[in-house]
Amino acid sequence: MADSPFDIAIVGAGIVGLATAVKLLETYPGLGVAVLEKEDRIAAHQTGHNSGVIHSGIYYRPGSLKARLCLAGAEELVAFCRQKGIPHEICGKVVVAVRDEELPLLDELHRRGAENGVKGLKMLEPREAREFEPNVTCIRAMLVPATGIVDFGAVAKAYAENIRAGGGKILLGHKAAGIRTDSAGVRIRTAGGDVFARGLINCAGLYSDRVAMISGLEPPCRIVPIRGEYYRIRPERASLVKNLIYPVPDPRFPFLGVHFTRMIDGKVEAGPNAVLAFAREGYRRWDIAVPELVETFRYTGFRHMVARYWKSGMGEMARSFSKRLFAKSLGQLVPGIGRGDLAPGGAGVRAQAVGPDGKLLDDFVILRGEKMVHVLNAPSPAATSSLAIAGHIVEKAAPLIG
Repeated sequence: MADSPFDIAIVGAGIVGLATAVKLLETYPGLGVAVLEKEDRIAAHQTGHNSGVIHSGIYYRPGSLKARLCLAGAEELVAFCRQKGIPHEICGKVVVAVRDEELPLLDELHRRGAENGVKGLKMLEPREAREFEPNVTCIRAMLVPATGIVDFGAVAKAYAENIRAGGGKILLGHKAAGIRTDSAGVRIRTAGGDVFARGLINCAGLYSDRVAMISGLEPPCRIVPIRGEYYRIRPERASLVKNLIYPVPDPRFPFLGVHFTRMIDGKVEAGPNAVLAFAREGYRRWDIAVPELVETFRYTGFRHMVARYWKSGMGEMARSFSKRLFAKSLGQLVPGIGRGDLAPGGAGVRAQAVGPDGKLLDDFVILRGEKMVHVLNAPSPAATSSLAIAGHIVEKAAPLIG
């Protein structure tokens, strides 16, 4: 049980929840802030399974909140890493077109990135692309020098250190099981005891819609868990990839397609595909939580999503079960890659917000309730943008603080 009432309780100790606590304590020194986390550690889910890319901002509609927060957040994140001595590298990436029909999409990415203010973008002919990635194949490419890599788990740990240094508390083992408001504030019933605060900010990620519902609100979307599965390139073949190689993404989806990422520890990761997870924490193919799966199937938006995207979904599922198909997709970018070069990698589960009409939501969804702010969708690049997103959330939460 918490020792005393808090000014603000934040549900969720992922990177967005932690960054929000950091920003609250910077903006309102001495504020009583508690971060409630159901696990026995911070950054246990989306943050801890992140591939570690510092995104540049080329993918997002110019002028959109997402674009602005990505650019501002990346700059703030890099400054934070320098201040804290967190290993990171602005190594750049190439986005490659391998088919003629991808060329207009690549041109559109260049236009968006330039209009968003991403620096150093350059269109490359195949010979020029191979100067950056000697083993890549393409008919045209775009160099994005502002992209970088970092360990977001280390970033989250540093955020937690700042929270504690600023007088905030991180309460592990405090799963929110019930939320009710009264004239004085919000009482959160948790596995670790009741916590009382003047206001609540929901940054629960995979469970953000659930937290909104137990507080008495009807969220305008639901979370559908999407598992991204990765392979690692075997160490003796990792030199085929220097930095990051991405395909031109399908504009119908908020996913970037299977790609190559050199991580901050020097390993090279390949993926992810995107398949339905049978549990919100379904990191393995056969992890199943029956009540959660039934809940997903019952959601009208999920059924509309299946009707809208079933063909692409079947392709992703086939690649999930076939190493040969996974390698074939990778081979379109780097022809030297084969099945034998792929070793088992990790997996992450994305909290994909889906609207009642089945559309995959790719922008922020923030819902205000009495004495509460619910962040129902903080889409990729949430880790890159975490400090900027946190600043935006703190602005939304200002009425809770008074």
